Amino acid sequence: MAAFRNVWLAFVGMLIPAALFAASPSNPDLSHDGAFLTGQLLIAAESMSDPRFQNTVLVMIRHNADGALGLVINRPLGEQPLAKLLDAIGEKGDGVTGSVPIYAGGPVEREQAFVLHSSDYHGAGTLDITPDAAATGSADIFRDIAGKKGPGKFLILFGYAGWGAGQLENELAQHAWYTVPFDPKLVFDADRDKLWERALERRTRDL
Repeated sequence: MAAFRNVWLAFVGMLIPAALFAASPSNPDLSHDGAFLTGQLLIAAESMSDPRFQNTVLVMIRHNADGALGLVINRPLGEQPLAKLLDAIGEKGDGVTGSVPIYAGGPVEREQAFVLHSSDYHGAGTLDITPDAAATGSADIFRDIAGKKGPGKFLILFGYAGWGAGQLENELAQHAWYTVPFDPKLVFDADRDKLWERALERRTRDL
């Protein structure tokens, strides 16, 4: 379990200083002018040329002048037995039943699992994103999900998307992305096959 927590700490610190997370309130707008996109949805434009992100929708975990982190939420990988998932992270899955859908969260560290979830759950390593959502990467949340003590809504994702300082801003300036305010129903309940189209219909501004 300690090794798994170390992975989460590495995820938190990678590309962006840890202070970014410690200083960020549970508010989608971290700046006075609305330039930062933490807690918003990032939607690939129809013209997206990078095949890794074509027709994708991401939840922005953190974004500031030092860089950005996001999780793709519409790349399903299939279902995984909970017992097998627990075994994979070094936890005992004996007697655990049921399966959960899993998703490809992005092209970075694709072997690592993270949970994007509703804000009714808060445990070790939980990062608040909006008043409605958070992300957790500790082994505790997987045990709690298996024990029916986890969040009411959740997505289990492997990997994430990361941008260095100014990289996402450059892509936005090239009109590669749209943004949409966070919507729990869209994030957790919408049909994954139609999520990109539904999010695209809601875009509030072209960047």
